[in-house]
Amino acid sequence: MRDDRIQILIVEDEAVLGMYVSDLLEAQGYDVVEVADNGREALAIYQQNRVDLLLCDIHIKGDWDGVETARQIIAFKPVPVIYLTAFSDKDTVERAKQTHPAAYLTKPVRPDNLNIAVDLAIHNFVLSRIPAAPVSEKKPETADKDAGREAILLIDDQVFIKHNYQFVRISLDDILLLEADNTHTHIITKSQKYTLRLTMGNTQQRLSYPSLVRVHRSFVVNFKKVTGFNDRELFIDQVAIPLGAQYKEDFMGQFKFR
Repeated sequence: MRDDRIQILIVEDEAVLGMYVSDLLEAQGYDVVEVADNGREALAIYQQNRVDLLLCDIHIKGDWDGVETARQIIAFKPVPVIYLTAFSDKDTVERAKQTHPAAYLTKPVRPDNLNIAVDLAIHNFVLSRIPAAPVSEKKPETADKDAGREAILLIDDQVFIKHNYQFVRISLDDILLLEADNTHTHIITKSQKYTLRLTMGNTQQRLSYPSLVRVHRSFVVNFKKVTGFNDRELFIDQVAIPLGAQYKEDFMGQFKFR
């Protein structure tokens, strides 16, 4: 499994359908942690793995149905839930509402509906965990015109960004540097490069990670990843990054002199 991919746990007691949905998700670029066929197995898997999304059939075998399974899982640690169902009686739907699901998907599952549901579930879940800004707080005057269309979703020390039409998860500490490319910014980690339709200044501001330091008009580096420097450039492993004269003081200010 790739660390940046969304990890999904499927709870489905119809083996053929479970594998079909698993194949659809993996074809769309997600990782499936496991396909569990009952609630207790699902909870055990959830407790032992990183799971970003729960896709759960409402009607499953065992002493927990899908709603009770979701309730037990959410009680352990919150996660967005998408219910999968062919039909549901009114009482079951009312119980399901109490777990605040991100979406309901009806059988048969369509690939396009599945992709949209997963995308919205991740987006809305992360936004719900972000504290609301004070009413008096103003948006920065320098914010990009299209910033609202490029999602950067922060939760704890992780960030979700759109990459190849889906959300991926990045640990902020894994970022090596940001590189400006006109009105776009590349976020570079050791294994991948992600491109956002945001200026570098706006990207740095929205990531809000203290270790990201501007060292050049075209580069921001993760200070923790710097392996060496001289008067004109710094290094992250074998990569040389220019050190602009006007940014040198801020860069040196990261050090504690003794």
